[in-house]
Amino acid sequence: MEVAATLQDRRILVIDDDYLVAMIVVSFLEEAGAEILGPIGQADEAIAFIKANGSAIDGAVLDVNLHGSKSYPVADALAEGKIGFVFATGYGADAVDGDYRKYPRCEKPFNEVLLIGALVKAIR
Repeated sequence: MEVAATLQDRRILVIDDDYLVAMIVVSFLEEAGAEILGPIGQADEAIAFIKANGSAIDGAVLDVNLHGSKSYPVADALAEGKIGFVFATGYGADAVDGDYRKYPRCEKPFNEVLLIGALVKAIR
């Protein structure tokens, strides 16, 4: 899959508490043509941003773990706003709790093509 322009003009929210990881994700998304929102590293800030700007967000990449806590309240806010997203995790499938396993997941370290492909499918 060619990543160039696959997310052209899509506004993608990046939520990750590790700034360097977030910058890698931002780089991948920008290469695919996305307009970046964030990155945001705190769950409460992300939820407030989603509630205030939901209609302006096309999709999101969400770290499963934000500062030692699961990011499920953020996932719930995205789902309520009908915003497609991909969970990002440095762990295997078992790192995501039961009901949240229905959402796409991409493991760190990221494969750019797999991440972009999963996000494109999630926001259709």
